[in-house]
Amino acid sequence: MKNKQVKILKKFALISSLFCSFNVFAAPIVVEGAVPNDMTKQAILAKLKAVYGDDQVVDKIQIRAVSAPNGWSDSVTRVITPDLKKISQGKLSVRGTQVELVGKMGVQTDIQPTTSLFQSLVQPPYRFNSQISVNAAEQSVIDNALKNRIIEFESGKAVLTPTGTQILDEMVVALNKVQGKNVKIVGHTDSQGNPQKNQDLSLQRAEAVKQYLTTKGIAPTRLSTAGLGSTKPVADNATDEGRRKNRRIEFDVL
Repeated sequence: MKNKQVKILKKFALISSLFCSFNVFAAPIVVEGAVPNDMTKQAILAKLKAVYGDDQVVDKIQIRAVSAPNGWSDSVTRVITPDLKKISQGKLSVRGTQVELVGKMGVQTDIQPTTSLFQSLVQPPYRFNSQISVNAAEQSVIDNALKNRIIEFESGKAVLTPTGTQILDEMVVALNKVQGKNVKIVGHTDSQGNPQKNQDLSLQRAEAVKQYLTTKGIAPTRLSTAGLGSTKPVADNATDEGRRKNRRIEFDVL
């Protein structure tokens, strides 16, 4: 069978070596491609309709004499979940036993949990790979202003240090460049200590950042906060440097 390339109709498509593609972000959801039998076709259609509604799915799937790896139908339908709606300008591909997810998300902190979710849905011998990046150009403005620096607080407290406020003064300039967007301030800690206290501290620090930014003229209605404690480390908590990197504030453009 030829591996036919399919045009992405709107924002998202699924393509397999058998091949099935569909847009899942704008009505109607047009499903097209070739599958080996009617059972596979109906399984894919049923899953799509269950997720997006009967009246939102347009069936253009063809049945052809194509061979499929073991469990192909189950593997395809397993990854048709509402979580696909979180990804824009994307494509989910199943070619042989290789599953690949590419696309963009609006919030940086959503990328890792979404990737982990789809990783858990793909069972051996199928392999999973993802290439998901932040969607908004505004996020780049914010990230470039932060420059991977750590907004520092006094140890164990939600009190900004002079170095922390200096960085926030620069963030004010960046936030003023993205006036049309709201921003979520997300606090993180290392893994030392009580998990609940770490989560509380991370939220308190995010709130302290919000309060400081509002004193510099950023409208409080543009800012929301979240505290994730030690649940999303970016470095190894077994080292001092890793723990320092994990004690951080992130800004997600919404």
